[in-house]
Amino acid sequence: MKFIRGLYTCYGVIIFFLLFVIFFFLLLIPVVFRKKFKLVGVFNRWWAKCLFILIGIPFKVVYKEKLNPKRQYIFCPNHCSYLDIPTAALNKHNAVFVGKNDMENIPLFGFMYSRLHITVDRAKLRSRYITLVKSLKAIDQGKSLVIFPEGGIVTKYPPAMGEFKDGAFRAAIEKQIPIVPVTIPYNWIILPPDQFLLHWKPLKVIFHEPIDPSIYTLKELHLLKEKVKGIIENEIYSHLSKHEN
Repeated sequence: MKFIRGLYTCYGVIIFFLLFVIFFFLLLIPVVFRKKFKLVGVFNRWWAKCLFILIGIPFKVVYKEKLNPKRQYIFCPNHCSYLDIPTAALNKHNAVFVGKNDMENIPLFGFMYSRLHITVDRAKLRSRYITLVKSLKAIDQGKSLVIFPEGGIVTKYPPAMGEFKDGAFRAAIEKQIPIVPVTIPYNWIILPPDQFLLHWKPLKVIFHEPIDPSIYTLKELHLLKEKVKGIIENEIYSHLSKHEN
């Protein structure tokens, strides 16, 4: 079984890079023409759908509430698998990612990622500050953001989540941008964080109702974090109980 999963994983990696090469030239459009930033979300969505279709993983995207296409949002998904980025890219609301600068080390992909999205070295205080400034500027430019509030794959006991960082919630309160909690319940099973081996299982992503940040002050930032984390946790364990049954 492990050998078969190894072959399946190799096939998935090949598909990942072949699709990236294909989409590389399309992604040059928003790199060169900065005002076309909404195309980043469009092309990411096409790429993600093609990826999951070609590796044979069915996916379901659920919205608890219809999002306003004219509004900006900050999307906050749980993070426990390398599949979480393409999963979050299935979002039909165009957004750019704020993520760890480790992605920059991937040949070609890293080059494109660093020019289309916002990267951060979480080990450095100055980098975290600069990333917050860039995120606020991106919001001023009309962009929606995807921010993994755990700051990376940090959990040792998936699907339990790690501690949430402040960045996404500070940006939401300062700029009065609604936060959308996002639950990805099964990716830790499909591609576990502690072993790079694909396991076939239908994929699901749930976009919850937006949370209005206007009722929170910066002093109450922790309350907003707790609310978002609670929503995601409840959904994860609801799906976990179904999976076990």
